[in-house]
Amino acid sequence: MKKILSVFDGYKLSKSTMDYAISFSRALNAHLVGVFLDDRIYHSYPVAKVLKSGAGSAGKLKQLDEKDKQKRDEAASRFQQACNKAGIPFSVHRDKDIALRDLKHESMFADLVIINKHETFTRFREEPPTRFIKDLLGDVQCPVLVVPAQYLEIDKILLLYDGRPSSLFAIRQYSYLFGGSSDFPVEVLTVKDHYMPNLHVPDNKLMREFIKRHFPKATFTVIKGDPEEEILQYLEGHRENELVVLGAYRRSEVSRWFKSSMADKLMQDTDTPLFIAHS
Repeated sequence: MKKILSVFDGYKLSKSTMDYAISFSRALNAHLVGVFLDDRIYHSYPVAKVLKSGAGSAGKLKQLDEKDKQKRDEAASRFQQACNKAGIPFSVHRDKDIALRDLKHESMFADLVIINKHETFTRFREEPPTRFIKDLLGDVQCPVLVVPAQYLEIDKILLLYDGRPSSLFAIRQYSYLFGGSSDFPVEVLTVKDHYMPNLHVPDNKLMREFIKRHFPKATFTVIKGDPEEEILQYLEGHRENELVVLGAYRRSEVSRWFKSSMADKLMQDTDTPLFIAHS
């Protein structure tokens, strides 16, 4: 039985994460773990502002902390109720240390992490990809399914392949997890530079042989142009609700300052679930 981690902020429970997690757990007959990152230093209120209020601040902090605990308890209870209603095996982890460190550690013992692309685990909103998501993807120990704010049933799988080991590794990881569990149409999409002489996929014979073994009915599409532009346009022109599979995030911290990942662009500009894996 596979193990899926669904990651939650107890102050703002992501319904889409819960819906995707339950859906995939059913499809894989997997055990679902609700990971609630109850970081001790993360509060739903501004601690410094309360402390500056002077007399009575200690009592006020105690009241606010109790409300925070209640919010987190209610979120965990909602997750439990949803899993019971869906009839899937589940458990709940209430991690109280540093959120990012706890999640990276738990990912060592999981087959998949599911998380909303808007998660920050702070009181503040950020545009995706958030710093938390970037830091997680840079050093996570299993594949991650980054999901949008709204749940939509998936009806197609799009495998992004550019000939590099990272893209093939992501496709292989997806196949190991999901290959035999669904009848979704599968498409392999490759974008080549304009100067390339043909429209064959890189390592054409070997790649088609590999895909045939894992996804016998898969189709191949090769287009020319800038990958970021062409992939975004390709997704915008489709009515299907794709799940996009791609490799990403094996560059150093410094290099990520200067060049964004394809995953970053897709998180910024689409509402598409992304299956991201790197070796």
